[in-house]
Amino acid sequence: MTSATGRRFLCLAAVLLVAGCEGGPQSALAPAGRDASDLARLFWIMLAGAVVLWIALNGLFLFVTRIRPGALSRGWAEGIIIGGGIALPLVVLTALLVYALPLMPAQRAPGDGLTVRVTGEQWWWRVEYRPEGAEDWVTSANEIRLPVGQRTEIELTSGEVIHSFWIPALGGKTDMFPGRTTRMTLLPEEAGIFRGQCAEFCGLSHALMALNAVALEPAEFEAWLAAEAGPATLPRGEGAALFAREGCGACHSVRGTDWAGQVGPDLTHFGSRTSLAAGTLPLTREALVGWIADPGAVKPGAEMPSYGHMTTDELATLSDWLMGLQ
Repeated sequence: MTSATGRRFLCLAAVLLVAGCEGGPQSALAPAGRDASDLARLFWIMLAGAVVLWIALNGLFLFVTRIRPGALSRGWAEGIIIGGGIALPLVVLTALLVYALPLMPAQRAPGDGLTVRVTGEQWWWRVEYRPEGAEDWVTSANEIRLPVGQRTEIELTSGEVIHSFWIPALGGKTDMFPGRTTRMTLLPEEAGIFRGQCAEFCGLSHALMALNAVALEPAEFEAWLAAEAGPATLPRGEGAALFAREGCGACHSVRGTDWAGQVGPDLTHFGSRTSLAAGTLPLTREALVGWIADPGAVKPGAEMPSYGHMTTDELATLSDWLMGLQ
């Protein structure tokens, strides 16, 4: 490798490193939770160890090819092989392993009482909450809300295929298997909205299977959960008649009504959510009209049928009614 090529390689590596450090709603290097902080620190320490090995081994290579390119004595050769090829990697990798292994139990520490059960569907999330001591689950969909400063137990399973639950700013990823329950815990340390993503290819719209994680202060979370457990506040207007006419209740539930479908997401408090179609669209009237008219155009393979036969006014009326479900 020439010196010019080497400089270009180092510049490219620096650009990629800086780009990876940039914060954002789905950045693993901008932690907002205890578990994500541990993982981010582990990444930097592992990176430092890799850099030490890279510099040391390439330094030895430079030494024997450029500084002393001639024949080496047996003692020098054995010293370089044993020291640089065995001893140094063994010491560095052992130190990294000793540091990393104790972090694993903390990722599965017991929760503080609240349990959230998340089921991966194609391609959305069924989310259920159960406070400590409660018998009934509170059902929601496509976003997860957690109290700041409290460790929450997360139970994970899947409906049809393998998914992977990952909210980079709050913790690591855990796979979700049909017929099996896996578990993890999360402890948010900052209030805010953080993007999550299915991290296991699960079909045609895998890349469009996201969710928002909303971390709330404890008092705010308790108030939200109490409201979420109640029936929907039904808005006035013709939207309810359209919802019934089109058979939406066969797939969707709205607590406090006779609509109790289990095929699609629960819509009881739909209007209070932060996104539409599992993080694919903003929750706006325009986006909702387009989604109802042709879900497959937004999320290929979506099982929700198209309602393009409805008039523009009917779509707007139904969308306004759904947005009013609080």
